[in-house]
Amino acid sequence: MTFRTFVLAGALAFAGLVAPAAAKDWKTVTITLEGAYAPWNMTNADGSLGGFEPELAKVLCERAKVECKLVASDWDGMIPALNAGKFDMIMDALSITDERKQVIDFTVPYAATPAAFATAKDSALANAAGTGATIRMEPGQTGVKEVEALKEAFKGKTIGIQAATVYAKFIYDNFGDTATVREYKTGADRDIDLQNGRIDLGFDDAVYFNNAFDAAKGALVFTGPEIAGPIWGEGEGLGVRKSDTDLRDMFSAAIKSALADGTVKKLSEKWFKTDVSPQ
Repeated sequence: MTFRTFVLAGALAFAGLVAPAAAKDWKTVTITLEGAYAPWNMTNADGSLGGFEPELAKVLCERAKVECKLVASDWDGMIPALNAGKFDMIMDALSITDERKQVIDFTVPYAATPAAFATAKDSALANAAGTGATIRMEPGQTGVKEVEALKEAFKGKTIGIQAATVYAKFIYDNFGDTATVREYKTGADRDIDLQNGRIDLGFDDAVYFNNAFDAAKGALVFTGPEIAGPIWGEGEGLGVRKSDTDLRDMFSAAIKSALADGTVKKLSEKWFKTDVSPQ
């Protein structure tokens, strides 16, 4: 689901072997979202898709002068399905990273958000060193004192992450040798276990957690510093097949327009209570 960029090696390899789609005259575009990563995107009671990205997609499609159809699909199969022609674009807090660029292309980013740890409000792990602060990290950066302090504090604990995300890679790389890592198909499944004490910590997009905290009625809190910067890639963009450069450029122009006139800022403040526009 939010700025998630790590994709399992097998999925990347499969996606890279699929033949590119032929260029076409774009009149209708099918965009996939998870529909389960609120407030980025969610499935409403009537089955429709709502949230920040569906509302932004409506704006972008109007500006690109195409008719768009939004469909829900599983997060961990999106990239292979895109290259197999199941849909035309991915819009699911998909972070732009060099790894993903090997097999798909991206528009310019429409958002950029930090990540953070969460734990139960009454946990002994609450209010870990650095809580309330933000640190910036580069890809592959090691030896960061704040992260090293968290490794010691979280030693022997169980950390829940959504599978096939950039956050999963970060946790495995930095905490895999000191903590137990438990993967979940969705963030919501992880949050239930966190709230019920079956795991000690969760790690995910910070604005996603803000929404999860509301749903948990204050039972969950941030702990440790937020982690921001290029470690999560260039930001979140729409994923497209490498052959569809015309579609990429159409939507990049629409995104730039929506950033310039404050539309992205307005929608992000509505859904996230903060401006997630990339800086």
